[in-house]
Amino acid sequence: MNEPAREGVNSGASELRLRVLSALVLAAIVLAATLVGGPAFRFVWVLVAGLVAYEWLAIVSSRHAIAGGIGVALAGLALGFAPLSDTALAGASALAALVGAVLTVRVADRRVLEACGVAYALCFALVTPALRQVPEIGLFLIVWTFAVVWFTDIAAYFTGRALGGPKLMPSVSPKKTWSGALGGAAAGTAGGIAVWYLSPPAAGLGFGPVLAASLVASVFSQAGDLFESAIKRRFGTKDSSRLIPGHGGFLDRLDGYWAVLVFAGLLLYLARLGL
Repeated sequence: MNEPAREGVNSGASELRLRVLSALVLAAIVLAATLVGGPAFRFVWVLVAGLVAYEWLAIVSSRHAIAGGIGVALAGLALGFAPLSDTALAGASALAALVGAVLTVRVADRRVLEACGVAYALCFALVTPALRQVPEIGLFLIVWTFAVVWFTDIAAYFTGRALGGPKLMPSVSPKKTWSGALGGAAAGTAGGIAVWYLSPPAAGLGFGPVLAASLVASVFSQAGDLFESAIKRRFGTKDSSRLIPGHGGFLDRLDGYWAVLVFAGLLLYLARLGL
């Protein structure tokens, strides 16, 4: 009589092990590329951009998803190695992605939605390498983005499960709670500050700006998660794909990171302008 329950527990444990293993493998690849920097780092994120574009197009239109993904990867590669300012590209890409996100929730035309997906995906190919190439603190900036997003995600999940309480946005993501959001924001901010403390080249940025940027980035991360949940709910999709065992797709895993890239890309461009 207890067999179904036992099978459910075993299945859940197996799924968790698969998720952890997939996460560790992906994290190892990304962290290795981050340390190496240069073309290897750019190639990784160009590939990610192509995969995200493929998943987006498959969700919103199911037309030319593979060709679109390849096209976005090639565009990211061409723009990345073109004689253009990485900072300008990052700022333009972040702004285009933000505008695309706003349009996505307001329009129904499939061609517009496809264009929004291209803008969304190119952010990975153009903003991340621009951050990595900032003199002296490029490595710190990338690790900072990772820390804020990872700490936010993990803390939001476990705090929400432990404390429960009022739902954050039940019409979009029924399981997310305010307690999880606040716990995630606190942890994400702490993660960003911890990276600042451990990175001597970043000490010149000052505690106050790092605290503020980490808090805002954590909020952006959670907003990006909600945005992607809204897109999937609108088109009746549970996972963006099955490319990552136990996790779904790259769009599922990088929704929060995308929002932090938008924030960081705009901040980088404004800082370069001296604003």
